Amino acid sequence: MAEYTFREVIAQAMSEEMRKDESIFLMGEEVAEYNGAYKASKGMLDEFGPKRVIDTPIAELGFTGIAVGAAMNGNRPIVEYMTFNFSLVGIDQIINNAAKIRQMSGGQWNCPIVFRGPTASAGQLGATHSQAFESWFANVPGLKVVVPSNPYDAKGLLKTAIQDNDPVIFMESEQMYGDKMEIPEEEYYLPIGKADIKREGTDVTLVSFGKIMKLAIQAAEDMAKEGISVEVIDLRTVRPLDFDTVLASVKKTNRLVILEEAWPFGSVSSEITYMVQQKAFDYLDAPIKRITTPDAPAPYSAALFAEWFPKLEKVKEEIKKAMYVK
Repeated sequence: MAEYTFREVIAQAMSEEMRKDESIFLMGEEVAEYNGAYKASKGMLDEFGPKRVIDTPIAELGFTGIAVGAAMNGNRPIVEYMTFNFSLVGIDQIINNAAKIRQMSGGQWNCPIVFRGPTASAGQLGATHSQAFESWFANVPGLKVVVPSNPYDAKGLLKTAIQDNDPVIFMESEQMYGDKMEIPEEEYYLPIGKADIKREGTDVTLVSFGKIMKLAIQAAEDMAKEGISVEVIDLRTVRPLDFDTVLASVKKTNRLVILEEAWPFGSVSSEITYMVQQKAFDYLDAPIKRITTPDAPAPYSAALFAEWFPKLEKVKEEIKKAMYVK
């Protein structure tokens, strides 16, 4: 196996699927001539040409709508947003059209689109460029929401998403594009809606997803040195959400901590907490703990941002609280 970066496997996944199916095309701001704002479509214009790798104006509402119409007419668009903060300009097309056209047409039209780009914070980019919208999109019936945490998962999940007949929100991170990982040379796909146990454990379950999984894994490694065995679950997708894997782990460990880079109100962690208390209440030996960002916009100041973003020490502190360890 060879090592590839996150940005490289994104380009690989799109290119591999585009070679098989001429109805697949990529569109977005700077995806063609500039090779992508984060170089995640490097070389694709040279291979597929300007009819299948399309630079758009700065007009998310317009090119999102074009993608919906193209999908209804037998194509399979991939739409890249420079960040999901900008998807809000085209969110009417995503929620009121892409997510609903199959149901509203009585199944006459599918809408196979992948909407992809970075989510959440990426350093000092300010409040309007540092928002996590996973729970927003996951709240909408008709959408699937995928949030990979590493290059291997990203490639397998993106290939599956491109072949899916429903609209898929595929959320990456600007801070993961340089991450490297060994990737199999042979083709592979990963199922949407199946979580992955990144680390086996017996004392407490720690659930997370996306780039903040790095924090979860580091916390588990640190806790192991203190004699606490943490089982780490990477959700991979938040719609559909693999409650079965979470519930099975909680029934084994009897404790649950959830780590999420998002505002606390109406978050993915809120939904997991409800489902666990509904279906595994009698297995819990401690209240469910969760770590999120504060209920406030992300600050620009580096010092304030460091306080706003979930800390490793906070994760370990909540794990110990769940274990009733001081």
